[in-house]
Amino acid sequence: MEPEIPTSTSDLVALGQTLLSRTEALLYKLLLPWNVYQLAIAVGLFLLATLAARIARPRLHDWMRAREGWPKWRMRLLVIAHRRLRMIIFVAAISLVVVVMSEVTWPSRSYLLSIIANLSAAWLFIVFATRLIGNPLLRSVVRYGAWTWVTLSILGLTDEAQQVMEGASVNVGETRLSLWLLVQAVVMLGVLITLARFAAATITARIRANEEISPSMQVLAVKFLQVVLFGAAFFIGLRLVGVDLTGLAVLSGAIGVGLGFGLQKVVSNLVSGIIILLDKSIKPGDVISLGETFGWINSLGARYVSVVTRDGKEYLIPNEDLITGQVVNWSHTNDFVRLDIFFGTAYGDDPHKVRKLAIAAAISVQRVLSSKQPVCHIVGFGDSSVDYILRFWIRDPRMGLTNIRGDVYLALWDAFNENGVSIPFPQREVRMLEDDKANDELDAGGGALSEKH
Repeated sequence: MEPEIPTSTSDLVALGQTLLSRTEALLYKLLLPWNVYQLAIAVGLFLLATLAARIARPRLHDWMRAREGWPKWRMRLLVIAHRRLRMIIFVAAISLVVVVMSEVTWPSRSYLLSIIANLSAAWLFIVFATRLIGNPLLRSVVRYGAWTWVTLSILGLTDEAQQVMEGASVNVGETRLSLWLLVQAVVMLGVLITLARFAAATITARIRANEEISPSMQVLAVKFLQVVLFGAAFFIGLRLVGVDLTGLAVLSGAIGVGLGFGLQKVVSNLVSGIIILLDKSIKPGDVISLGETFGWINSLGARYVSVVTRDGKEYLIPNEDLITGQVVNWSHTNDFVRLDIFFGTAYGDDPHKVRKLAIAAAISVQRVLSSKQPVCHIVGFGDSSVDYILRFWIRDPRMGLTNIRGDVYLALWDAFNENGVSIPFPQREVRMLEDDKANDELDAGGGALSEKH
């Protein structure tokens, strides 16, 4: 038989009086002698569990630190057990006491202990179960909501609680919104979103483990999967609690028109992100240059692309800039990158020998490819030196460009020092004027200055 839903203030007052009378009866029962000693036993067991936990917790901590190579999920369970060790000991102790008292005395003498044992065991189970929820806010909401509902169920107060929440309602047009409907919606959405999150994480791990799918298509598939799963969880949850989605569809259409004008940049970035994923112009791991920003792509987001530079800075570049701007992708079709460095030697050094030494020095650097032979050419005759260009190839631009140039310059320095090749520098000649002539010019300049003033 379904509980009668109060529809007026007088019904709520009557329900409140009923709850108050039941609370008074419960308090009266708690003061009975056989309930008082049960409470004393529960308090004593709790103090005993506290003492035992203080003794066992350091030893358990040392034992956990000695466990190497254990899976993460097992270590997480041990951490939770370490934190809730007092409750675990208390639940085990009070359950044992209830079993013993049920065998040696009347059931009424252990009735209150049974309720406390059931509540403690339920609370402990909820703590372990809610650790599967990754979002801290959602985990707290589910945990406290489950504790409240389990407590009401064990105490037999679910019907009264439902009546109170059904009575707290408002009418919006033809729709009646109550606190009970809101609680149902939160619970259903929480459960469905948790399931969707778990399914998305599982499928995402399998997609990323598949090497036959390109990185950009992996990101696109993951984003599409998340939208579908979370969208389905939201609409199914509302449908299960009886919310009419017809009005929601009309409202969402009106909101969409408003957002289309107000959030043009956001929508543009979203569409640009989809285009980037579809045309595979850039993907995670690519090395790109955009203006003065040079780094590798860390992740592709719905609104921006994360680019990490060699100095550890992370730039969040809007997707629209990558579509409309000029981007240099150093590893778009392949990983081969050609680098140029310039240097000069003295006019007295044989240029044929210099070219051979430069090529050999470049090949000696580990990251320089020997399969693509470096080349060295004369590019001009300068004021103080013969100018050269040295070109070489690498295939790991993500490892940095400045450092490989520095390594090649250092190899050139060592090779030139060993073979007597000099690197010239500009020289200036300073001529000192004769003392008499300098003094005459100084006096002339001073006289002119005096006349001027």
